[in-house]
Amino acid sequence: MVHGNPTWSIYFRDLAQALSDSCRVIVPDHMGCGLSSKPGDDVYDYTLESRVDDLESLLDGIGARERLTLVLHDWGGMIGMAYAARRPERVSRLVILNTAAFLMPPGKRFPWLLRACRNPLGALLVRGLNAFAWAASHLGCKRRRLSAGLRRFYLEPYDSWANRIAVQRFVEDIPLAPGERAHALVRQVQESLERFTQVPMLICWGEKDFVFDRHFLEEWIRRFPRAEVHRFPDSGHYVLEDSGDRIIPLVRGFLERHPVTR
Repeated sequence: MVHGNPTWSIYFRDLAQALSDSCRVIVPDHMGCGLSSKPGDDVYDYTLESRVDDLESLLDGIGARERLTLVLHDWGGMIGMAYAARRPERVSRLVILNTAAFLMPPGKRFPWLLRACRNPLGALLVRGLNAFAWAASHLGCKRRRLSAGLRRFYLEPYDSWANRIAVQRFVEDIPLAPGERAHALVRQVQESLERFTQVPMLICWGEKDFVFDRHFLEEWIRRFPRAEVHRFPDSGHYVLEDSGDRIIPLVRGFLERHPVTR
């Protein structure tokens, strides 16, 4: 289960617990996120390529080299599918939750709030005031608000300027134009997606996501017409928080209908 920004592994807690009786569940925190270390730029290169290297190293290190089901949310979609493009023979099933693995879809404009976070003033808000993580904890759910206690859990790892470095670097790494740091790798991943059209895919989508909106969902469906798609019109970006009670049975059923063998 591969999380995005500014979440961490806590996002998958209920789904992980629900599947742990039948699967080996691996829920890492990216470097700089959650309970992982938060090194400075002089120690760690906060790029998409580094994230993919980390995921591959982790899975190799714990012997997870076959029959993988990737559960992907937000930045986790790009990271997970970039890994899948490197190791397509290892990936048996895909679960997609409000994410992307391609460049900006036609007709979609980059949200101004995210664009604002990429300038020096935005960096001050993101790292100085934790505005990005704070806003996401309030706006990410539409069906039911996060409780105050759960919001504290989401924000707790990002409690200082130094500890918010990954939140800012993720926003800066979003590829908007050729020549930007992650653009070439994202294009490579986009061009690799065709090889996964026969891989069983479940898409669960919160339709009130102001970033990963209908344009992204339509692009997934266009590229993967065989995917099983479930829309949640009343749910936002944190679709597992909004509709986990409905999504968890869907994931369990999907895994049962598409068993993997050696």
